[in-house]
Order: sequence, then C-alpha cells, then structure tokens
Amino acid sequence: MVSLIEELEARESAARGRVEELEARIADLASQLEGEREVWSRLRIARETVAEVIADTSGREAAEPVAGNSGPETLTPQREPVEPEVLVVGAIMVPHWREGLSADVLPDVYRDIVEVVADSSGPMQAKQIVPRIGLPAVAGKIEGTRGKLKRLVQRGWLVEDQPGRFGRAHPMPGAKSANSQK
Repeated sequence: MVSLIEELEARESAARGRVEELEARIADLASQLEGEREVWSRLRIARETVAEVIADTSGREAAEPVAGNSGPETLTPQREPVEPEVLVVGAIMVPHWREGLSADVLPDVYRDIVEVVADSSGPMQAKQIVPRIGLPAVAGKIEGTRGKLKRLVQRGWLVEDQPGRFGRAHPMPGAKSANSQK
C-alpha cells in the first residue's frame, strides 16, 4: 500500500510536469506572436506609406506639353528636380544624406521630422514626434512616422542609437549644437 505522502508527491510531480509543459508552449506561442506582430506592423506601415505616396503623387503629376508639339497626345508628366543631378517622376524621394545637403531637399513631412529631431535636446520616440509635426497621436500615424524615421536612418539623416529612439546623425544648420545641450 502506498502512503499518503507518496501519493501526494506523485500527484505534485505530475502537476509540475504539466505546468512545465504549458510554460514551454506559452513561451513558444509568445515567440510566434511577437514574430506575427512584427509582420503585421511592417505590412501596416507599407500600406500606409503606399497610400501616402499615391495621395502625394496624384496631386503632383501635372501634365505639360512637350516642346515643339501640341495636342493632348503629346502630354508628359512634369518632372521635378529633387537634387541637382536627380530627377523624379511622380514619386517621393528621400535622398541619402551627404555633406552640404540641407533638409530642404526632403519632402515636407520628412523635413518636419528632421527639424523636430534636430531641435530636440536628445533622442526622441515616434510618439513624441507625431504631435509636433501636426498629426494626431493615434497608432496609425505613430507607426507611419516610425516607418519614416527608419527610412531617414537608412538614408543617413538620423540615427537610432537605442531601439525606437531617434536622434541627429549630423549637425544641421540652425539646430542646437551638441555642446550647447550639455
């Protein structure tokens, strides 16, 4: 006959085994959930960015006649110079930063973001930047702005020293110097 203590120890051991199995499944599901959240976030940012590009380019594509010809069949999209040696046809372009290039070459919203970060005393989060560029502080606008911040980091305009915290990559004309911040 098994003693009461031995029976309780056996039940306790079985319960501990079930708890450990469930904890392992929870950890696996949490990892899967984080991966799916990342995919969802990237897709949402991509959709919002495409919608912004379509909205911006539909208003910019003014047609003008080709020199020497007339008539509607000779209309071509107007080209707008972004940089002296780069022409863009109906697309937003964030050029790579280089010495002597000012934020004036950036599309309006990107220029606003760079100016807000340049005027700050330290790194900023997307949720801090959104209201300062005149957007409502809602999840969609914050995620869209985060996508723009990441693009500005990729192009050398900003740095992301800590995840989600964006700061100046270079001194900007008219911005506070790093020494005056200390």
